[in-house]
Amino acid sequence: MDSKSSVYWRLLGYLRPYRREVTIAYGSMAVATLINLFIPQIIKQAIDQGLASGNARELFNAGGLILAIAVVRGIVAFGQRFYGEWLSHRVSYDMRNGFYSRVQSLPFAFHDQAKTGDLMSRATGDITESERFAGIGLMDLFAVTFLLTGVLIAMFLENAWLTLLVLTPMVALIVTALYFGTMMRPLFKKIMEQMGALSAVMQESMTGIGLVKAFAREPHELEKFDKANEEWFDRRYASIKLWALFWPTFTFLLSISIFVLLWFGGPPALRGEISVGSLFAMISYVLMLNGPVLRVGFLVNMATSAAASATRVFEIIDTPNEIEEAPDAMTLEPMRGEVRFDHVTFGYPDDKRSVLHDVDFVAKPGEVVALIGPTGSGKSTIINLIPRFYDPVAGAVLVDGVDVQQLKLHSLRSRIGTVLQDPFLFNATIAENIAYGRPNATQEEIEVAAKAARAHDFIGTFPEGYATMVGERGVTLSGGQKQRIAIARALVCDPRILILDDSTSSVDTETEHLIQQALAVLMQGRTTFVIAQRLLTLKSADQILVLDKGRIVQRGRHAELLAQAGLYRHIYDLQLRDQEEFLQQISVESEKTNGQSNGQPNNQSNGRFNGQRNEQSMVKAKDGVQ
Repeated sequence: MDSKSSVYWRLLGYLRPYRREVTIAYGSMAVATLINLFIPQIIKQAIDQGLASGNARELFNAGGLILAIAVVRGIVAFGQRFYGEWLSHRVSYDMRNGFYSRVQSLPFAFHDQAKTGDLMSRATGDITESERFAGIGLMDLFAVTFLLTGVLIAMFLENAWLTLLVLTPMVALIVTALYFGTMMRPLFKKIMEQMGALSAVMQESMTGIGLVKAFAREPHELEKFDKANEEWFDRRYASIKLWALFWPTFTFLLSISIFVLLWFGGPPALRGEISVGSLFAMISYVLMLNGPVLRVGFLVNMATSAAASATRVFEIIDTPNEIEEAPDAMTLEPMRGEVRFDHVTFGYPDDKRSVLHDVDFVAKPGEVVALIGPTGSGKSTIINLIPRFYDPVAGAVLVDGVDVQQLKLHSLRSRIGTVLQDPFLFNATIAENIAYGRPNATQEEIEVAAKAARAHDFIGTFPEGYATMVGERGVTLSGGQKQRIAIARALVCDPRILILDDSTSSVDTETEHLIQQALAVLMQGRTTFVIAQRLLTLKSADQILVLDKGRIVQRGRHAELLAQAGLYRHIYDLQLRDQEEFLQQISVESEKTNGQSNGQPNNQSNGRFNGQRNEQSMVKAKDGVQ
């Protein structure tokens, strides 16, 4: 089976669970088509037995019969349309659920490459195109095929000779429609792909609208969008030209059929070799195909569009998940929180270079492990391997002595609290955002976590308190407020392992101090991994890992690392040496000032101390924005 056929068969598979609705819809369609085939015969009888012989009763009977058929057609048309539309939207419902479920289950490696706008286009536009064909479109295509077959049989029974003459343009019409479909499908695939690219451009621009306006780049974004939109129109224009070329061809071939019937059937009818009613019935059958056959082009168009769209949807659904649970995956109950990296090497799938090289360390339960190093040294990669967002290329990551690849993902991740460098909040209330990882958390537990994260006070300043809506991505909150909400969100889960990815980078010095006080208490009993650029955050860590180019180049406590020549001391010299020496000098000056305050005041010394204290405050403020 080729790829085109497999796409259609797969779409039909979405109808399989709804056999009752399919039976009613397609049964109604078949009845409606069969009833239509009797109408030309009724008209033939009225002409030959009524008009020709002057029998008014035949005309009355024919009219009554046609009226009765209309009533029956109305009833079956309801069943056909109602269940056809129901099937369309049910297919859409199932496809969208399957698509979204797959997107949610795919690993970080997929989302690193995927574009949100393109995924949104597939979930909306592509699924809509697919549903139209799988429901109403497919039924209409069957109806046209059924009607065409029935008409040809009825015409053969009426007059085989005239039918053979008409057959040539009818076959040409069908072949042309099929050829039209093969040409349209690749065009529609390109159109859908460009729509995905267009959606990606729009989504990115809307997400970063603040940055766009800050740099006055609206003209650039408009130009970028216009370029993508113009490419979409050019591809759509190619399909319009093809459609405009083939549509008159369909009409012309149908008109040839009428011409053939009148040209070759008219003289025999005048000579009485065939009845006028019979010739009229033949013409009625061909005219009956006028609307449906002209819809062949539209339906083929829909079918090719649906195949192209469904292919894009199935591409995501069929994307292999590299992070799969083992069949015998286990749950750690209770989890102690020991984390071991056993000679781990890792590289991203799209990059042949290794990001981590032979990383080996143990974090004991309750320890605070700090990660520091230049940008791109592998700090974030290490913490992403703990909850198994990625799998190592070599070596193993173990929690409580068990390889994370042997653990159930939900069991593992639900016991890990994570605060990312860029906090993300949903467009929901503050309480809902804090309880996101634990929806059944009580209001008291939410408030306890918020107090621990030093968020309770500012939440209390809002008129609606914890019921305050934060807006899309938490737009109504400051960076520091969002960060504290994110910390509370992690803490309410009471995790055994806590990951703080530069979680104080978005707060001022005073707020950072408050959060550090809270975290000092909350880290007790939890294995904590901290990534921070400022050494002040790392000084009290039980173990500091210094990374450079994916390798651990130094490890130890703060004092131990300062005693060594290396990267850590170099960072210390850049960040803290001057400040700590200055603080020591301030301490000495303060002692001198306190000693002199018992005797004669030293105004010069006091003035110097006050100036140095102001300078110290400036240094702290500067450090707070680094």
